[in-house]
Amino acid sequence: MSRATIVIIGASYCGLGVANGLLKSESDKVKIVLINPSDKVYFNIAAPRILAKPEFFQSSQYLLPIETSFSKYPKESFEFIKGSASRIDTASKVVELSSQQPPISYDYLVIASGSTTSSSVDGELAPFKPMKDHDLEVSISSIQKAISNANSVIIGGAGPVGVEFAGELAEAFKDKKDTSITLISASERVLPMLKEKGSLAAENALADKGIKVIASTKVANAVRSASGSKTAWVVNLDNGEQLQADLYISTTGALPNSQFIPAEFLSADGWVNVDENLRVTGGSEDGLIYALGDITTQPLRTAIKLADQIPVVVSNLKVAILGTGKLVSYNPNGSFMMVVPIGESTGTGQMFGWKPWGMMVSMIKGRDFFISKAAGMLGLN
Repeated sequence: MSRATIVIIGASYCGLGVANGLLKSESDKVKIVLINPSDKVYFNIAAPRILAKPEFFQSSQYLLPIETSFSKYPKESFEFIKGSASRIDTASKVVELSSQQPPISYDYLVIASGSTTSSSVDGELAPFKPMKDHDLEVSISSIQKAISNANSVIIGGAGPVGVEFAGELAEAFKDKKDTSITLISASERVLPMLKEKGSLAAENALADKGIKVIASTKVANAVRSASGSKTAWVVNLDNGEQLQADLYISTTGALPNSQFIPAEFLSADGWVNVDENLRVTGGSEDGLIYALGDITTQPLRTAIKLADQIPVVVSNLKVAILGTGKLVSYNPNGSFMMVVPIGESTGTGQMFGWKPWGMMVSMIKGRDFFISKAAGMLGLN
């Protein structure tokens, strides 16, 4: 039996998870080709602390090498390609790369290219997620330096990343004088995906740290002021108010990394359409292409939900490769769980319908943002 070539685009949580899941049990039957712009994976769960507190972690703790972790598998079972996909040619079953590298043929294709945040195009460049066209280490170092030199910061977006980042900034600024942090929330309350008790707990914790929250308001635009001015950003709100700060950092929304994906696979706003088996829909590929993670139209892009998608894709690829078994479905429903640290010692969230204590959030995530478990969570140990 010849090896089936599975090309995986994207080496973050989902891409790495599928690669490891197939190699652990079928390394003699598959050839995994993993394509990623960087040869390191960014443990971006910890991004709010990484960016706000440069001294807290070493870069080696959150930028982890990809290739070395796959050395335990046979050489003929795995290949890593550092590069960016530029086009999927479904007729020829190849992935074309943006550099001068030759196209990569596939028997099965897994799209796990993920998303990036609006901070890549709006406000000060802040890598809360990997950004294809920017060097991660340089980008992280640059925003860390900008934050350390700032006294005032406006944060657009009061979802989990915005709230966590605000809490980290407040602690980073605690020894500075005349500082201010403002959080802009488009919704009536911060963390609107939580039950009201969880949101109120977040608002109280933010207030305790001296963070101003402006609710039910959106950022209309943010403009960097002329050089030489002490104030670097002018932020205009949709209520007509104008704010000024040394930095404006956006944490709102997500942008799909889908520029290379055929239009027939995409929703109107650029996300990949999948069925209940996480097979890409819209073409005639008959189960040859799968997608999972942030890139799909599936709701609730939390780490827990994404982890649930990995075994579905692994199982269904095995069915296709081995020709036995039944396809399994992904069920996005079930308990909603989220923990949101607000600094190192408190936080909020939702677990099995109830709000965890601040100290519990600190113990679960707030102490190190899972950095100590990063390699295991990514399958890189």
